[in-house]
Amino acid sequence: MSAFKYVIIGLAVGVTFVCNAQTKLPPAWQSSLVRISDEGTLMYVPDEDGNTIPDFSRVGYHHGDKSIPVYPAVKEVFPAEEGDSGALIQQAIDEVARRSPDENGHRGTILLKRGVYKIAGTIVIHTSGIVLKGEGDNINETRLIATGKERRSLIQVKGRGDMQEVLGTRVKITDDFVPVGSHSFCVSSTGGFKAGDRVIVYRPGTQEWIHAIKMDQIVERKGTRQWTPQEYNLAFEREIVKVKGNRIFIDNPVVMQMDKRFGGGEVYTYRFDGRISEVGVSDICFESEFEDYEDLEHAWIAVKLDKAENCWVKNITARYFAYSAVSCERSAKNVSVIDCRCLESKSLITGGYRYSFNNWGQQNLFMNCQATEGRHDYVTGAQVCGPNVFYNCTASQTFADIGPHHRWAIGTLYDNIVTDGEINVQDRGQMGSGHGWAGVTQVVWNCRVKRAAVQSPWTSGKNYCIGLKGEKYPGHFTDRPDGIWEGRNEINIFPRSLYMAQLMARQNK
Repeated sequence: MSAFKYVIIGLAVGVTFVCNAQTKLPPAWQSSLVRISDEGTLMYVPDEDGNTIPDFSRVGYHHGDKSIPVYPAVKEVFPAEEGDSGALIQQAIDEVARRSPDENGHRGTILLKRGVYKIAGTIVIHTSGIVLKGEGDNINETRLIATGKERRSLIQVKGRGDMQEVLGTRVKITDDFVPVGSHSFCVSSTGGFKAGDRVIVYRPGTQEWIHAIKMDQIVERKGTRQWTPQEYNLAFEREIVKVKGNRIFIDNPVVMQMDKRFGGGEVYTYRFDGRISEVGVSDICFESEFEDYEDLEHAWIAVKLDKAENCWVKNITARYFAYSAVSCERSAKNVSVIDCRCLESKSLITGGYRYSFNNWGQQNLFMNCQATEGRHDYVTGAQVCGPNVFYNCTASQTFADIGPHHRWAIGTLYDNIVTDGEINVQDRGQMGSGHGWAGVTQVVWNCRVKRAAVQSPWTSGKNYCIGLKGEKYPGHFTDRPDGIWEGRNEINIFPRSLYMAQLMARQNK
């Protein structure tokens, strides 16, 4: 019997004992869609089209297969005695960037000693293998203050260049239909592919698909844009794990149906030579100067990542920023954001501000985070290609909702989120510039909310709400198809966390 089976069976026995012998709580219950079998294995139950809830476990730093490393410091920095400290930190980063990386890709850790660092500009890390670490995230430990009135990121982790398709490698997916949850599909030729290749699983946008989900029929108001096909050419980053005959097997699952009716799909290899990796930011308190509660002319984001993979932000506190504590941009992949806080944002309480933990990238993990006075605290943007996970996070004094924000995010798990506000997955219609359907394959698992709306789009997949504690309400439109709901306001869901159960199952096979 595997270690996972022993753990799961032990947990089940323990939960049953506690429920029956001590607290008199109802027995643990399981979803009909993902459940632990009597043998202790994780089972996925397909719907009528073969779709399953996907495996979300391969997200974050090195897909969760490696612990975030701890390295000794090679450089120490102290605050400037007077004035700006930004140049001192940037000089240290540039010095370490000239070092050769070790076998793990690490160049060096820079330790920012306890004290107050006033910074008028942006600190930039554009080389792999650099860790920026403080001596703690309390205000009396390592404290970086963004001074002045410029809208900017205080720390920017960013590589160079762009993703490039390897010409001549693109082939058609030949299956008429590839369901959500699949880890393989057939292609017209596997001659150019092998295990270890990085590939794009490409799903084209088509007018037929736009029409089927009625996003060419958004009720107009000033500034509304109907969706266009070219905006929805979706590129999911994957790695080939096996090639067998004309079938390709990939590491992360398909999170949106690929249907011949709507253009099917393609696969090609890619390069991203300028993308950086093994960069960490940890144990720092970030603050922004501001003039008043609704000030918009001050620092925007504490830590921003783009064109970066296998990086982390850990144990930071961000106060008073107008937008985010951490923002993972479009080309940020396999980033872990762990034990971070976004507190007391300062801005107008309206569109475009207070997105406490913001994600546009792929295969990213936000875990054990806290937000106060935000609007969209755990949020994805438009055309966000999953999987992505928000796990075990809290939001209080909220001014808007958690969830996919607009224009089709794909494959996100909201797992054990606790908020005094809302989680919504819905057709947002004419909101903004025509937000429309916010997303598909959005899974809300064992969350606690004031209220929630979870709807499924007209076609191309479903959204799920399992084990929610809180009110269910109709959402912006009351005539949209309902999502898949199970066990609302029932306690003792098992497993308590879908993400952790999937991670344990995969790592203990």
